[in-house]
Amino acid sequence: QVQLEEFGGGLVQAGDSLSLSCVASARTFDNYAMAWFRQAPGTDREFVGAISWSGSSAYYGDSVTGRFTISRDNAKSTVILQMNSLKPEDTAVYYCAADADYFGPRVEYKYWGQGTQVTVSS
Repeated sequence: QVQLEEFGGGLVQAGDSLSLSCVASARTFDNYAMAWFRQAPGTDREFVGAISWSGSSAYYGDSVTGRFTISRDNAKSTVILQMNSLKPEDTAVYYCAADADYFGPRVEYKYWGQGTQVTVSS
């Protein structure tokens, strides 16, 4: 069982940057691929990005490519989502996810955090 907790959400203005972190309870954090998703009211959960077990590979959803970056610190069991050039359409609840076997854009991750709200004002 892996517990995930997100930190760092808040209210920012368009064009600002914000960093989200997700801390995992896993004893062997590098056994898990990690991902970020987001969900705005009335919409499906959207893939933001994912990072491989070692951190050597990462990829992103089309709407955030070039603006968002995922990194991980396996020694601290933490994954970071750095968000730059934020837009009002980035407003959503952001979720951290983990899975030992899956690394991809679908909502197939086994473990999920409770989410943190990010609101971008225009």
